[in-house]
Amino acid sequence: MTHILVVEDNPDILSNLHDYLSLKGYIIDCADNGLTALHLISSQSYDLIILDIMLPGVDGLSICHSLRNDAHLNTPVIMLTARDQLEDKLLGFQNGADDYLVKPFDLSELLVRVEAILRRSQAKDLHSELQVGDLKFNLNTMSVSRAGDTIQLKPAALKILQKLMQASPNVVKKETLEELLWGDDLPDKDNLKAHIYLLRNKIDKPYQQKRLITVHGFGYKLIANND
Repeated sequence: MTHILVVEDNPDILSNLHDYLSLKGYIIDCADNGLTALHLISSQSYDLIILDIMLPGVDGLSICHSLRNDAHLNTPVIMLTARDQLEDKLLGFQNGADDYLVKPFDLSELLVRVEAILRRSQAKDLHSELQVGDLKFNLNTMSVSRAGDTIQLKPAALKILQKLMQASPNVVKKETLEELLWGDDLPDKDNLKAHIYLLRNKIDKPYQQKRLITVHGFGYKLIANND
């Protein structure tokens, strides 16, 4: 089910949005101030945020800016405001809004915008998760899992894994991975082997089927199966 957060300090508008979107099949959480909104965003995962600009506590522009620059979340945001000047709209987009709706608005227009943004977001998400067999890598959250188990990896291992998954089932040259990690400043020793060893311990060692394969004298590859 699609989960939407509505942030609006006008109780009548908030109630109308909640009831209307709930009838359309969405799960709706509500906040009537900026601090409550920030708390919900930090503790829940939302598919969309409908965000009023003028809020008590923390305003909508600050929330959106924090969402993009501090929390590094890509959750789509539709901003609501009574301000209809071009400068106000530009300010909203500059702070990370995906769409902008001026009050008063028709609920049917809001619904069309909600559906359009969710379609774009879902299409984008299809390209943001890499998968090789039961090994998954979400590029939005930088989270890795295998067979449903969460795997914690360090930044270097994440870089290697992403490259290997994007190339799978083809081989990635050793030199390509070294350049990915160190650029032109290559280490004196074969540090890549150590990183591969640590990565293999995380994504392969606990499991019967091995995915990370060494192609001796050339590089490495990830495979979906051993057939």
